[in-house]
Amino acid sequence: MTMKIKVDFDLCESNGLCEAMAPEVFELDDDDFLQLNAEETTDENMDNVKRAVAACPRAAITLVEE
Repeated sequence: MTMKIKVDFDLCESNGLCEAMAPEVFELDDDDFLQLNAEETTDENMDNVKRAVAACPRAAITLVEE
């Protein structure tokens, strides 16, 4: 099952924990702003994305069922 990845950029502190957990999905750009490389999960990255959601200190990342 695919899920939509949502980031509340007003809450996001761009601390990079999500990038460390799921670099295929989350990336900090040269100005340290979070970028989403994918808007949906895949079977391959689901576990990493769930870990990134759980690790976010500001709870800025959520998964939404489609």
